[in-house]
Amino acid sequence: MSSAIFPDLKGASVYITGGGSGIGANLTDGFMAQGAQVAFIGRRDATEFCDDMEAKHGRRPLFMQGDITDTGGLKASMDQAAEAHGPITTLVNNAANDKRHTADEVTEDFWDWMIAINLKAYFFACQHAAPMMRQAGFGSIINFSSISYMMGNAGYPIYTTSNSGINGMTRSLAREFGPDRIRVNALAPGWVLTQKQKDMWVTEDGLAAHLERQCLKDTLDPDDIVGGTLFLASNASKMMTGQALVIDGGVVVTG
Repeated sequence: MSSAIFPDLKGASVYITGGGSGIGANLTDGFMAQGAQVAFIGRRDATEFCDDMEAKHGRRPLFMQGDITDTGGLKASMDQAAEAHGPITTLVNNAANDKRHTADEVTEDFWDWMIAINLKAYFFACQHAAPMMRQAGFGSIINFSSISYMMGNAGYPIYTTSNSGINGMTRSLAREFGPDRIRVNALAPGWVLTQKQKDMWVTEDGLAAHLERQCLKDTLDPDDIVGGTLFLASNASKMMTGQALVIDGGVVVTG
């Protein structure tokens, strides 16, 4: 958990995709610790997580169960968040799916599904948040990417394609939304050892090889991503936009 305090986040209306599990759960916790009003969407029931947050912070995040690939449902959940907490002033596009695949096995349906999760939903969330931020007079959009595309990783080419696309979209929207004092930045984590990663992808040899590439030899956990996200959401970064903040222990520095 970040030890830094960002006073301007107190009472802020924050919306997070995938805010009930993995890195997203830590983001919800981190924003609530700052006094923000947090709403999030997720596919799986997050009632127990919300109970935990209420016990910890004395108030409850707003959870809306849904699928971000349903664009209408995504927008409706953002409207619900704004009705509860006021116009969204921080949007965190966090939800993603790094399902492993080779180029040979990709079908059109699989392509469409992966792009819908990892890129399309990001764009339409940004599009829908922008008028709310204009109404508020400011806003911060944080689009989660990944270092995977920077490393040229094989094993999930549609995921890395989406990561690269997120960075292009972030730069263009930063230019388009900037006159309305809406900042748009990307955040690229390294290999964060969420429970999903441990259950599905982490092997002893694979992790050792990755750590060898890191400048810092400690593994990343979800809390390591929280501080950078809070910084990008807060006035501490008020003149930072169109950028990609990398939190990876130094992998992309060393190549």
